[in-house]
Amino acid sequence: MTSPGRTERLVLPGVLTAEQAARTVAGILATQRTDGAIPWFRGHHLDPWDHTEAAMALDAAGEHERAEAAYDWLARHQNPDGSWYAAYADGDAGKPTDRGRETNFCAYLAVGVWHHFLSTGDETFLDRMWPAVHAATEYVLELQQPGGEIGWKREDDGTPVNDALLTGSSSIYQALRCALALAEQREEPQPDWELAVGRLGHAIRSHPERFLDKSRYSMDWYYPILGGAVRGAQARERIDADWEQFVVPGLGVRCVLPNPWVTGGESAELALALWAMGESERAVQILKWMQHLRAEDGMYWTGYVFDDDAIWPQECTSWTAGSLLLAVAALGGDEATTTVFGGEHLPTGLDPDCCR
Repeated sequence: MTSPGRTERLVLPGVLTAEQAARTVAGILATQRTDGAIPWFRGHHLDPWDHTEAAMALDAAGEHERAEAAYDWLARHQNPDGSWYAAYADGDAGKPTDRGRETNFCAYLAVGVWHHFLSTGDETFLDRMWPAVHAATEYVLELQQPGGEIGWKREDDGTPVNDALLTGSSSIYQALRCALALAEQREEPQPDWELAVGRLGHAIRSHPERFLDKSRYSMDWYYPILGGAVRGAQARERIDADWEQFVVPGLGVRCVLPNPWVTGGESAELALALWAMGESERAVQILKWMQHLRAEDGMYWTGYVFDDDAIWPQECTSWTAGSLLLAVAALGGDEATTTVFGGEHLPTGLDPDCCR
């Protein structure tokens, strides 16, 4: 098991002790395959976004070699067009189960690579991963629409799906800013990316009509904040407007209205968004509430149906544990995590009005 001494940065009173954090990290490590892949759980599928989220949690816990192995898996198995498939059976790169290529899944590599570089200062790693980040970013931006939003995927045959998802585009906004930070570190300016970030941020903040209506889902509520596009008074207004709809006191955050189902991933992500907008007390409260989802092995159940008093589904996922650890790391002041999710030092892109 991971030593508690390596997880002291993940201690948060009322949420995790060092020993509890060590058990959670050990659970993610046990899920990781020897080739670096991190599926949801062994026997289930891997998707590139959740794989990256779990890898970031390993870096936050000081497990840098294992996180690097996860990123190397992505670099080895990138498609020629810069994408990855949406799902791989048990993390087996030779067995894709969903050949759609989702833009937010592909973009998220940049977030993980920047987080790993900030965690380790490893220039060799950055040099090795840059071609994969560059190719993935170019793939994603091929689907940017005239209004700035990002089409959400290509089908297996290459057909673009130009409809945009607010949650996905918000995640891409964060990823593009991290990609620009990587480009700056390498002294390789990417002016097209800067303009793309500006256009995307403007669409997220000012043009909700450019996205499919998924307002029943809590992710669409908080992800513009989590991704960094919305902050300040607009963020506070957004959170307060739907707090009572999505937050269940004592339990956590609903995944989708009106279902009586709170989920660990959404709860931890909301906590991270709250921290990013300066609401640390509310963030800690959410993390305390979600501890009823903690399993005996230190992992976290995906969700709980409170009308039926039932854990559902009967699964503990690496990404749920990962999102919890990242939220705790941010609240604990882990520099890499606060930089990536705080966003103050990430490039903001070009004002879309400047180039008209």
